[in-house]
Amino acid sequence: MADRMIVIPRKKRRMRSLTENMKTPYGLEVVENCLTHPLPKARLFCNLPQAVQAELDAISSSATYRKGEILFAEDQAPRGVFVISKGRVKLYASSSDGKSLIIRMADPREVVGLPGTISGKRYELTAEAFEPVQASFIPRKSFRDFVRAHGEVGLRVAEILSDIYQATYREVRYLGLSGSAEGKLARFLLDLTSDQDLDHGHARAKLTLTHEEIAGMVGTSRETVTRLFAEFKRKRLVEVYGSKLVIANRARLQKLLET
Repeated sequence: MADRMIVIPRKKRRMRSLTENMKTPYGLEVVENCLTHPLPKARLFCNLPQAVQAELDAISSSATYRKGEILFAEDQAPRGVFVISKGRVKLYASSSDGKSLIIRMADPREVVGLPGTISGKRYELTAEAFEPVQASFIPRKSFRDFVRAHGEVGLRVAEILSDIYQATYREVRYLGLSGSAEGKLARFLLDLTSDQDLDHGHARAKLTLTHEEIAGMVGTSRETVTRLFAEFKRKRLVEVYGSKLVIANRARLQKLLET
């Protein structure tokens, strides 16, 4: 897929199409002043020396995306990384028959497009604004030169690539190691709360995904996810209070992994 997006520094410009017949972002605005338009404090960039942060701001530009617009497309040559400051970005892979599988949802302070930017290989996923998004874009060559010049940033890049590997591994487990829809949803909920401290034997987590998003991640339908949530609540395996999820019976959920 041809790489057709052009970023012109220090000007507000409309952006040309990523590919023919594809929705594209508009309103690209370059960061003019790192003091008044700082990058979000993503883990990749936190606690950098002031001079290093200024150098990073100088190679970054700010862009705004409407819901449904594409930051980058699967099989597109890598252009650079995007640091999300507001909104969420859906990362998914598509098949030839039009089906898509959500690999993960990227939240504010996350970096997307990193593997392709570092390796030079084409983007393996499509990044789509799930809601209005603001992000800082750093071109590939500038980013690689920046990482090469600062060892502490290189270490953080390695940590984030490890996190991406873990997220991909979890997705493989949802699809391959759990045969039933019950088992897939149970594994997803257990993974979601795996790093949470127990409170009176219960694990709690914030559930920011809709049933449709969860269905896209575990490889089933939204109707099935809604039905299973109702069943899990009826059996008192989980409790849901708005966006708060409580695992009330971890042992029984783990038992469902065998189904």
